[in-house]
Amino acid sequence: MKKEKPTLLEEHIKKAKEGKQTSFNYLLDTFWNDIYSFQLKRTRDEYEAEDITIQSFSRAFDKIHTFNETYNFRSWLTQISKNIHIDLLRKKNASIQSKTTTEVDDRVYKIADDNPTPEDKLIREQNLAQLLRYIKQLKPNYQEVINLRYFQELSYKEIAESLDEPINNVKVKLLRAKKLLSEIIAGTKK
Repeated sequence: MKKEKPTLLEEHIKKAKEGKQTSFNYLLDTFWNDIYSFQLKRTRDEYEAEDITIQSFSRAFDKIHTFNETYNFRSWLTQISKNIHIDLLRKKNASIQSKTTTEVDDRVYKIADDNPTPEDKLIREQNLAQLLRYIKQLKPNYQEVINLRYFQELSYKEIAESLDEPINNVKVKLLRAKKLLSEIIAGTKK
């Protein structure tokens, strides 16, 4: 009996488990709208939906090694997102402020960022004045991570400390910011 060839999604899940940056990008691009729309319906607030979506992907990427391929990836991601939203509601109701511990920061997953992505290449090709005009079209939280990473040249850890956010949230936010920025740049070249 022949074994079925894995789908593109299965290939990327496998590669993401191995820490491949391009596979994290693929999963983020493929499922971002689904998770964001799901949260937008629940929260009725764009910023809160976006924040929960970022947290959902960062948690999923952090725990990707635990994903069981016999389940549907979209459903797994949606459940993570639902749990994060429920946790946030509980915290709001209890008015508890929580901070990420350094122990959690130290165990956070590693995404190799030394290989330039197509988005990085497109961003670098722009002249500075034009690039700044493009960056101004992003939402303020995306402008901020682009500024901290590319203009102030801070590490992920330094950005996380500066924003007082978990490092994996910073990584997902930066992935999303680069994707949106490259779409703005590509859209103006048509």
